[in-house]
Amino acid sequence: MAWAELPGLGDDPLGEAWSAWLRSCERPAAPLAALCADVRSLSQGSDEQRRNWMLTRLQPYRVETHQSEPVGLLTGYYEPVVEASRLPNARFNVPLYRPPALLHQRKPWYSRQEMDTLPEAQAALRGREIAWLADPVAALNLQIQGSGRLLITEPDGRQRIVRVGYAGTNDQPYRSVGGWLQQRREVRDASWPSIRQWVAQNPGRVQEMLWANPRVTFFQEQPLPESESAVGPRGAQGVPLTAGRSIAVDPGSIPYGTPVWLASAGPQLQLQRLVLAQDTGSAIVGAVRADYFVGTGPEASQIAGRLKQPLRLWVLWPR
Repeated sequence: MAWAELPGLGDDPLGEAWSAWLRSCERPAAPLAALCADVRSLSQGSDEQRRNWMLTRLQPYRVETHQSEPVGLLTGYYEPVVEASRLPNARFNVPLYRPPALLHQRKPWYSRQEMDTLPEAQAALRGREIAWLADPVAALNLQIQGSGRLLITEPDGRQRIVRVGYAGTNDQPYRSVGGWLQQRREVRDASWPSIRQWVAQNPGRVQEMLWANPRVTFFQEQPLPESESAVGPRGAQGVPLTAGRSIAVDPGSIPYGTPVWLASAGPQLQLQRLVLAQDTGSAIVGAVRADYFVGTGPEASQIAGRLKQPLRLWVLWPR
């Protein structure tokens, strides 16, 4: 496509996108690696210099489905911050697990309900707890987002912030608990605010809702150095995510590290900007489909939980 087709091309301040691009250059895909020397040299350049370089070195390609449909779906995700305890107690009694030792020997592994009820599943998970949360819905949300920060109380009473990242799943199918509630006409929409409101009104049915989603995510504890405290978790590309500039994609359609022009208009956000394909997710399937990394904490949660709007994408590929 011609560059003139990209909406808002001249209006996007490119500094944050350039920071995300520099991170992608830590682990570039082969065709994109040749651009990284220029990307680094332009880190001190002006937006005009960066834009002129893009117009010279890159070619936009509109992303379409196999049915030649250029409009898809944009959703959002974020990094939750959740209180946790290293040891279980009366308040903190919902475990976050590392992968069980013999996870690969049984596919699919036990479902969420089986993990909660079968002695053999519980035996396989014993000793694999990273931490304990107070809220089972917060634990579910952490599993769906795939990573998060824990404000954790250690056995000696010290509090510190650690990061947990995706380390695998039980290979069971993912089922949206919001969709499950919507099908039963329990909520008007499948957003997290609606789910939370339903949970507050139906505390005795929370377990039933949780078991509607058989998939469980396992985590690994990750260091959180001061240098990474202002950025998001590492995505599937292996580099830290940048709020507002990283997207999760289907890597079968868009390779990791690809610069992408994104356009989406809806009640939550108006977006016409440069982003980088740096992550993926189990629900991100198909060409014109992206999950937008909003950021960390409660404010990001409010946007990500309701973000569901039309999407257009253009990949920017070396000429």
